[in-house]
Amino acid sequence: MSGSGIWRTKSVEQSIADTDEPDTRLRRNLGAWDLMVFGVAVMIGAGIFTLTAHTAGDISGPSVALAFVFAGIACALAGLCYAEFASTVPVAGSAYTYSYATFGEFLAWIIGWDLVLEFSVAAAAVAKGWSVYLQEVLTMAFGEGIATTVQLGSVSVDWGSLLLIIILATLLTLGTKLSSRFSLVITALKVAIILFVIIMGLGYISPDNYTPFIPPAAEGGESGAGLEQSLFSALVGESGSVYGAFGLLAGASLVFFAFLGFDVVATTAEETRNPQRNVPRGILGSLAIVTVLYVATSLVVVGMAPYTELATDAEPEGRKTLATAFSLHGVDWAAGVISIGALAGLTTVVMVLLLGQQRVFFAMSRDGLLPRKLAKTGTRGTPVRVNILVGIMVAVAATFFDAGKLEEMVNVGTLFAFILVSAGVLVLRKKRPDLSRGFRVPLVPLVPILAIAACVWLMLNLTVLTWVRFLVWMVLGVVVYFAYSKRHSLLGQREQDKASESDKPLANSGQE
Repeated sequence: MSGSGIWRTKSVEQSIADTDEPDTRLRRNLGAWDLMVFGVAVMIGAGIFTLTAHTAGDISGPSVALAFVFAGIACALAGLCYAEFASTVPVAGSAYTYSYATFGEFLAWIIGWDLVLEFSVAAAAVAKGWSVYLQEVLTMAFGEGIATTVQLGSVSVDWGSLLLIIILATLLTLGTKLSSRFSLVITALKVAIILFVIIMGLGYISPDNYTPFIPPAAEGGESGAGLEQSLFSALVGESGSVYGAFGLLAGASLVFFAFLGFDVVATTAEETRNPQRNVPRGILGSLAIVTVLYVATSLVVVGMAPYTELATDAEPEGRKTLATAFSLHGVDWAAGVISIGALAGLTTVVMVLLLGQQRVFFAMSRDGLLPRKLAKTGTRGTPVRVNILVGIMVAVAATFFDAGKLEEMVNVGTLFAFILVSAGVLVLRKKRPDLSRGFRVPLVPLVPILAIAACVWLMLNLTVLTWVRFLVWMVLGVVVYFAYSKRHSLLGQREQDKASESDKPLANSGQE
């Protein structure tokens, strides 16, 4: 432990020692394959099934494939930094725990608060998408008239999302290993369907649809001007960020949502056997798999239909999805298969996002920055109280609130976390060169600096409105820290106890 006040840091040794507390101990039963399944399970879902066609039609045109490449590179650079930290500090909490060891308690709290936004909002947003696909599958099976959202007076209730959250929160409470096995089955199914999409779609590709690969910039537009344009285009005085070079960059920032999840693998380090070896393999292996699948799928989709036909319209179907490209060719049965794949795919996405949120809450509670009672684990080695609380929070958000603009809110929080983790590698290399590192980032300081630059660049290409919402959330986090967390910090209490012990001899000598 070093520093004082809000800048006090929690040593790596203390973080690891805290994992052995009997009442807050997690069970170590995950291997590299389990982690890779979690990573692929959470990343293959929303990006392919809901973002690919929408981003191509509304923002980037055919260059959406290049947008996936840009986002993938940024994630790979940050992933290397996550891998080093996870192999050095194999403790639940991911970026929160790493920041506590490098930047101090206040920034650790800020990043933990940020991760609450990332995982909770992402889980709610994807659960809403799952409910939409559930309605499509039910309609195909039983005919029209089955809706997963009902209107109760002025309140819209999404019972589909609520049902999903209840089932998954229960599954996670029963055990992480069980959740991994469930993910394996569902992930195998959705990967098979994505390979089907790629192979089936090849027969409908027209080379003309790739031209122009980067469409000319659109003038203005509801989604490309004012608070809705990217921060970068606003700073340089451009009118919008739809199509053109700014559209490509804005698209990369948006499809970044598709890669959300590899950092969840890092949150399970405390439950992993031989984390120094298995966590880096899980992170980097899952990233490599999904990047190849994303680029291949996006190239097929934009090759099957002109990007203008993938744009969101005011008709009832609204935003286009992966199934749209097949429906435009009259292959409705293929669209049905994709809907079933999306339903399965989004199930595991929500489950792993819930897992990530629970582990961050657990780590913050164990440190006293949230109520310590929440960190108590049950007989199955899972934090039952945290699981219930997170389940309720996400269920309320997914059941009663609109999912619009949630993807971008998630992205800005995630990118901020990636920046701190990448910078943290540089700090910890300098402060603690003696630590055993199961994995080391190559070409330091070049790779962490490139990771930081890539993430900052992607953040600048998110909308002005997203930045405003993010800053409001961060201000609220600062208020909560000084109102509660700072006074209840376990590290702060240890600091005070140590100071009291050192003062006792002085008091006794004065009495003599």
